[in-house]
Amino acid sequence: MIRIGIVDDHAIVRTGLRQYLSDHVDLCVAGEAANGREALDLVRGGEIDVLLLDISMPDQGGVDALASIKARFPELPVLILTGFPEAHYATTLLSQGASGYLNKESDPEEIVKAVRTVAAGRRYITPAVAELLADGLAGSGERPPHESLSRRELQVFLRLAKGETVGHIAESMFLSVKTVSTYRSRVLEKLKLQTNSDLTYYAMRHGLIQ
Repeated sequence: MIRIGIVDDHAIVRTGLRQYLSDHVDLCVAGEAANGREALDLVRGGEIDVLLLDISMPDQGGVDALASIKARFPELPVLILTGFPEAHYATTLLSQGASGYLNKESDPEEIVKAVRTVAAGRRYITPAVAELLADGLAGSGERPPHESLSRRELQVFLRLAKGETVGHIAESMFLSVKTVSTYRSRVLEKLKLQTNSDLTYYAMRHGLIQ
């Protein structure tokens, strides 16, 4: 039996996934969470074999949650299930520990296949994601600058883009203000930007925030 945790801020999505997944004899939904903080609590319980994780959530989003979970539970398969297109986040999150990336428009049976695949210790790569990865390896096309950000830099970047202050980010990520300021400087340098407003515009233009 594969025990699944569902992390999504929309109750109707969690309910739909629970009902569909429960129709399969080898799957059971062992817990649910509505944000990244609750997701970490869910994983700490030790009753989860695969985590289905959304990206866009209040309080703590999926990018932050993925970083926290993989830092503490590196062997836990985390399958990203989100409304963001593959081109926006897939290669970045796969490089940062995700076991697979699915769009919410995927066929439900594909979600089941992905869960079984990552539970077996393999990655689940859709044709769309495979093409992105192949393009990156071949060096074809110009990769967006944000794909060069480290895990921490990406976390800080997205929080700044959403309007959070350096002080609030430092407190919520248990870092010093100086450390967050250093990450901010690195992000601005790598993205060739100057202000927090530039970061917000960049994130919106690339579909990284809603």
